[in-house]
Amino acid sequence: MTQELVDMSTSAFHGDPHEAYAELRRTGPVRRAKLPSGVHAWVVTRYEDARRALADPRLSKRSSSMVSDQPVGGSRTAGAAPASAMSEGIGAAISQHMLAVDPPDHTRLRRLVSAAFTTRRIEALRPRIERIATDLLDRLDGQDRADLIDDFAFPLPIQVICELLGLPMEDRDDFREWSNAVVAGSEAGPNLASAIESMVKYIHALLAERRRTPGDDLLSGLIQVRDAEDRLTEDELSSMVFLLLVAGHETTVNLIGNGVYSLLTHPGEWDRLRADRELLPSAIEEFLRYDGPLKTSTFRIANEELEIGGVTIPAGDPVIIGLLSANRDAEQFLAADELRLDRVQSPGHLAFGHGIHYCLGAPLARLEGQIAFTALLDRYPGLRLAVPPEELSWRPGLLLRGLEGLPVRW
Repeated sequence: MTQELVDMSTSAFHGDPHEAYAELRRTGPVRRAKLPSGVHAWVVTRYEDARRALADPRLSKRSSSMVSDQPVGGSRTAGAAPASAMSEGIGAAISQHMLAVDPPDHTRLRRLVSAAFTTRRIEALRPRIERIATDLLDRLDGQDRADLIDDFAFPLPIQVICELLGLPMEDRDDFREWSNAVVAGSEAGPNLASAIESMVKYIHALLAERRRTPGDDLLSGLIQVRDAEDRLTEDELSSMVFLLLVAGHETTVNLIGNGVYSLLTHPGEWDRLRADRELLPSAIEEFLRYDGPLKTSTFRIANEELEIGGVTIPAGDPVIIGLLSANRDAEQFLAADELRLDRVQSPGHLAFGHGIHYCLGAPLARLEGQIAFTALLDRYPGLRLAVPPEELSWRPGLLLRGLEGLPVRW
């Protein structure tokens, strides 16, 4: 019997998708789905299938630009922003980064940037990130409430990535507006094309300025590598900056926001973590598993006919992996729907993906998360939600799992 097409544009997949994903895992773990843009794709929801699919070379990133609801994953058409809605060349300027290509191009691009994200270099950022976190919370002195997203979870990682790239912090509000539209994909409507164009023009201007006045930052390093050794095309260079700007802060914003939300909606867990800081590393991993920052992977295209979870995927069909779903798979995680701060992560969660496209910035996101939670636990022992949980809104889009705001009191 032919299964019914799953509509992933409904509210069931927006505000609280966990129940909808649980039903898919039970009834049809690999299903044909209608995405918010109207595109049809296969969605993979069980852990073992998802892990294998993420590492399967038969699922290509190279052609995904033609179908993606997720421009950060490589989209020339940008979901609801068709090529005709954007100026010539804009699509190529955001779709030639390492998350949107296969080897050998992926290998070359990832090697180029990976030097900036070694464990040693990330750990060297700790004092600066701690200072940023302290300064942000100092600004809240004298208040008894705040929006944790606006006042802390967003400005912390955006300042870190701006300093790493060497970008002016005064432009962060523009970054946020553009990034919100980009990650919302087709659900951003007509704002998507203009956001992408504005961001690409900004990146081109930055590159031109840094060529005139190079500095000791990652952006200057990328330019020098391209100009000196001709290892990056102009589109690869702008695409890489685009990826680092968007992906470099979005994951951490949602790690912090979702993690605090999870603690505050589970009575006693905030106090437990505050009293036992040795739980923090495992708690960070549990936040990533329990309600991670990404709903799905970015798009892949079947290069050939293949089977996933007993279902035949025709060549040329798009595939997305439900990361949020895989991380709640009860066949892999004991009491998968429970928040357990002391959970031993075996098997490991898929919040940062798996395989060659595993998130390069994962060590930085983890470090920022540990510093952020340490600062909040130290400063606000009585932290609690300022509104009922049902009044909170979740950001639109197929890709990200994150709150639009998180009002808290202390």
